[in-house]
Amino acid sequence: MVKDQKGYVNVMKKLTKLVPQEDGTYVRMPKDMCYLLNYNILKLLNRARRCGPLDMPELHCDTNVFPDYLALYSQKSLYHTSQMTAVCFYSFDIEFDGRNGLFWAIYFDDKKRLSYFKERFKNVKFFISPDYSVFGDIHKMENLYRIFRARIIALWFSLELHAVVIPNASYADPESFSLYFSGLEKCSVIAMSAKSHIRYASERKLFESAIRYAVDNLPLKAIIVYSACGKDQTCLKSFEYAINHGVKVIIPENTLRSRNMQRRAG
Repeated sequence: MVKDQKGYVNVMKKLTKLVPQEDGTYVRMPKDMCYLLNYNILKLLNRARRCGPLDMPELHCDTNVFPDYLALYSQKSLYHTSQMTAVCFYSFDIEFDGRNGLFWAIYFDDKKRLSYFKERFKNVKFFISPDYSVFGDIHKMENLYRIFRARIIALWFSLELHAVVIPNASYADPESFSLYFSGLEKCSVIAMSAKSHIRYASERKLFESAIRYAVDNLPLKAIIVYSACGKDQTCLKSFEYAINHGVKVIIPENTLRSRNMQRRAG
């Protein structure tokens, strides 16, 4: 009994800390174990359902109102181009995921940086979850960890900023579609980037396979598309399967699309 009591005391000392009170006494309070174990993201993960063999966080998106403009993360001055502007992350990863990026602020619960991001995104109503780059020729674990990080940020946008978050569909190879799309089963709206995915036959084939998988496996009613094509019809050809299955394909305005359309018009 004495030995067990001593062990209990030792455990409590590890899990608690002495906090001074105004009357000069001390009270033991629980330590922030999430902080000590670098597991601050548990505060978000505990509020989301886990899906599939990898426990991917589940996202929900069933909005009936859609963005009409897409502003890149770097284009802060365009975040409020319209009331329905969505902030997206279709750029090089280093632009939004450097050492001072949002994910690491969440991961380390860096309150100063998190306050910065809350101010940066103030009054933004729509987000498209980050488009982390994934590749068919790198470690699958790295690819899936990038998808996981995008989900963490999506949860933060939704739970901390109370914004509408449209999941971005990322993928690297058809064999792993089920893993990449895991956790999106309750999403009727997703986003996809057509930029650099339709010019070459091999990229276009993979892109169209991902569209087909999404249509066949998710309850889709709309796909928001980031396109840089100078002609929408060029982009829409790849979405024929979705359109033929009653899915609305929406191509909001963005600066690159506008520039290319102007160039095409002469």
